[in-house]
Order: sequence, then structure tokens, then C-alpha cells
Amino acid sequence: MSGAKPKTPPNAGTSGDPPKGKPSSVAQALHELMQPFRDFSGSPSALKWGINVPAFMEGVIYFGTLTVMTKFLSENVALGDVHAGQMVALFSGGITGMMFLLGGLGDRWGIRRALLFGLLTMIVGRTLIALGETLHLSPGPWSPLHWIVAAGMLCVIIGYGTFQPTLYAAVKHYTDEKTTALGFALIYSFTNLGAFASGLLSPRVRHFSEKLLPPNGITGVLWIYAALSIVGVLAAALGLRKRSDSASHDVSAVVARSLAAARNDLADTPEPPLFSRIRRWLAEHPLRNGPFTFFIFIVVPVQTLFAHAWLTLPLYIERAYRSTPLVSQNFEFFSGLSPLLIFVLTPIVTAVTARANVYRMMVIGTTVMAIPTFLLALGPSPTLLLLNLLLTSLGEALWQPRFLQYIAEIAPPGKTAQYMGIGQFPWFLTKVVTGMYSGWFLAHYCPAEGPQNTEFMWLVYGLIAMVSPLGLLLAHRWIGGHLGSHRSATRSDE
Repeated sequence: MSGAKPKTPPNAGTSGDPPKGKPSSVAQALHELMQPFRDFSGSPSALKWGINVPAFMEGVIYFGTLTVMTKFLSENVALGDVHAGQMVALFSGGITGMMFLLGGLGDRWGIRRALLFGLLTMIVGRTLIALGETLHLSPGPWSPLHWIVAAGMLCVIIGYGTFQPTLYAAVKHYTDEKTTALGFALIYSFTNLGAFASGLLSPRVRHFSEKLLPPNGITGVLWIYAALSIVGVLAAALGLRKRSDSASHDVSAVVARSLAAARNDLADTPEPPLFSRIRRWLAEHPLRNGPFTFFIFIVVPVQTLFAHAWLTLPLYIERAYRSTPLVSQNFEFFSGLSPLLIFVLTPIVTAVTARANVYRMMVIGTTVMAIPTFLLALGPSPTLLLLNLLLTSLGEALWQPRFLQYIAEIAPPGKTAQYMGIGQFPWFLTKVVTGMYSGWFLAHYCPAEGPQNTEFMWLVYGLIAMVSPLGLLLAHRWIGGHLGSHRSATRSDE
């Protein structure tokens, strides 16, 4: 009898109570959901303060500047919609292009030095942008005001081109296998939280500054952003100080040791000819990998929606919703709702989908992001606008952090920042190309005065965005197989 199993009462298990000693399915799901956050809580303080705080501040400043930049150039600098859109495209696209050129500085200089260089350079640039109209320089194309604003934008391009790849490289170096996915999700979320905060700050500063800095107070907003840049510098300078308890996480030391070892190994080896070095560089360049190149370029169509967030959406909301003054007069706030949603959704979505197939998440995410664009093609409606922002943000949260994580994972040791810069190259094309036509569409279908046809404008933009999920779906066997084989090869090497 001792080996006999006890009989189960007829009604046992029907009440829904879990067996004693075993967690319920809900409790187990919550435990798995919170585990990545518990793992991340043990990350170095340098990641939490020296990386996340500058990321948040640059979210406020960079995206806040982009939100008002098209209006500032069109009205204050007197360039008009078309030329203002093109200049903003060169500005935002130039930043991404500079990432391609300066992405390796974080690997060579170390995280702290590269971040401080980028942040300080951006302070200079933002001061110049705000200074021109304060000095009452004459506006117009190629005027003194145009030139000083262009010089300031160039400084920001150089600074941000150094800052952004280094920031993502730091996330990889300061996290481990358990925390890397959440690390990228949080840095993305903090940046978007900053973008939302700019939507709360900008309208108040702009309305307050209208009389002091006419015609619209945007220069006052730009001065506030220049001042806030100092916070990011202090956070990076203090948060990334060398400490004995985090020596293993000091990226500069790791890079220095790697370079020293490489120099010792090559001390007795003659340097190869220039042609051989160039040939080797081209042979090892990640763009030679067909599946990887297709993977990063196929997202360009859906990424145009990111560019429209500052090239089109602010002026669209300000002009098309004038019958609803609450929306029109606070266009920065409504333009910045999506970043708030991203901040809330990204860590949750990442934790829930941490084990999901990367490629499947790319297909689902880009589809969810592209389809809501057609809601705006139904005409200006505050309800449809909010629904569009909600669904688009959900789609972005599904695929964008996974895209960044994939690029960081395939990067060889010591080349993470460089790969991040290369991975941003399609984003460079997106910004430049989108800006070349966004101003024309605004001038013809959403002008400041006269009849509007915003429905057709968003219909075209929706059709463009749908190219990405369709392309990913058609290439799922080719690209998906490449992702799986690369991950298997990486694990076997380890």
C-alpha cells in the first residue's frame, strides 16, 4: 500500500486553485516578466547614470529641436516649406552619415571621452543656432542668419554623430547576456521619454517667449535646449568616472588592453601594403554580406514614418487641426505623444517577447507600424490621430530595439560602435530622401493657407511604409535562415 497512489477526490482541481508548492500560471508569467528587470537592477551604476541620463536629456533636446526646426527654418529663417524640409533632412541625415564616419571613435577613445566630446560639441552648435535670431541677424536664404544656423547645425551633426554610436556601444559593454536586450530597450525608452518631455516643455516656453523673441518664441525654446545640454555633460562626466568596483566594465581599459595585445602580436610582423589593407577592409566589410545588407536596407520605407514625425507631423497638426485649437496650438505635445507610448511599451514588449524570433518580430512590428498610417488618409480627426500614434508606437516598440540588438550582437569584439554606425547608414538615406519630398507634399497638400488634401498625402506615405513588411515577408526564408545560422555560429565560437 505504501507505493499506491492516493485517490484524487472527484472535485479536486476544479476550483482553479494551483497545486500547493507550485506557482500559478499567472504568477509564473509575472515572474518571467519581471526577471529581466531584476537582472538589470544589478548593472553597473555607470550604465544607469552615465549612459541613461544623457540618453534622456538628448531625447528632450534633439527631438524637441527637430519638432520645431522645420517651422523655425520656414518662418524665422524665412526659407519656406520646401527649403526648410530639405535643410532639416540634411541636418538629420548628416547626423546619421556622421555616425557612419565617426562611429569608431568610441572604440578608439573610450566611452567617456567620446561621449564628452560629442556632448560638448553639441552645446557649441545649439548655442550658435539660438544666437543668430537673438542678435537680430537678417533672415532669408544665404543670409547671415542662415549661415550661423547652418554652422550650429554642423557642430550638432559632428557631436551627435559621435555621441549616438558610442551610447549604444556602451550599452553592450555594460550589460551581459541576461541584461543586453533590456539594456537596449531601456536606452531606447529613455530617449523616447525625453522626446515626450520636450512636448510638454516646448509649448510653454514658446508661448512665454513670443513677446520677447518674436515672431513665435521658438528661439526661446532653442536657448532652453542649449542650457539643458549641460546636464548631459555633467551626467556623463560624473557617472563614468573610473571606479575600482567597476574596473571590469571600464570600456577604455578593455580597448587599451586589446590594442596593446594586438601591438605585441604584430611587433615583428611587417605592415602590409596599402592596397592589401584596403582589400582586406573591403573583404571584411559587413555590407558585403548580402542578407545583412538587405536586412538593414529593407526597413528604410517604414523608417520614413520616423522622419515624418518631425518633417511632416508637427506642421500637419498645426495646420490641419486649426478647427481644434487645443490640438493645433500644442502641436509639440501631440507630436510627442508617440515617444511617451514608446517609453511605456518598449520595456514591456521586450520582456514579453524576449524569447521570440527576431525576424518574426521584425515582420510583425513593421506591419503594425505601417498600417495605421492609412487612418490619417481618412482625414483630419483627433480620434484617428491618437489611434494612429498608439498603434504606430506599438509597432515601433515591437521591432526597433530588436533591430539595434541584432546589429550589436553580430559586431566583432572592438567594433561595436563601428557596426552601429554602419547600421545607421540606411537611416541616413531615409532622412535625406524623405526630406527631399516632405516639404513639397506639405506645400501642395497641407499648406499654411488655402485648400488642403492631407488624405492623399498620408495615403502615399502609407503605401511607401508597407514596402518594408512585404519585403521582409517575401524574404523570410533567406534572411531568417541567415539570422539563425549566424546565431548558431556565434554560440559555437564562444
